[in-house]
Amino acid sequence: MRLREIAHARSGDKGRDAMVSIIPWKREHYPLLARVLTPERIKAHCSALVRGEVVRYDAPALGAFNVLLKDALGGGVTRTLMLDIHGKALSCLLLDMTIELPEAP
Repeated sequence: MRLREIAHARSGDKGRDAMVSIIPWKREHYPLLARVLTPERIKAHCSALVRGEVVRYDAPALGAFNVLLKDALGGGVTRTLMLDIHGKALSCLLLDMTIELPEAP
């Protein structure tokens, strides 16, 4: 299934970096996302656009994750010739990630 089926995202950009928050629709999916949304997997999924480090910040009290995508905006939104590379496009890319739900017992 696609991540978008169990989560939504908010995003922002600052300079060369983008920040994407991933929020599961249901709290019960938070532990699953904590296991599968590793920085390494996110980096591999976004490797065509994200040139820098990926850092994930967990916010369990909010039931959300903040993902910092360093050097992901081609020098910054106002400095790049790349179209549609704002944080919102990166959040859509992340929500397109394929994940597997564990089978019900």
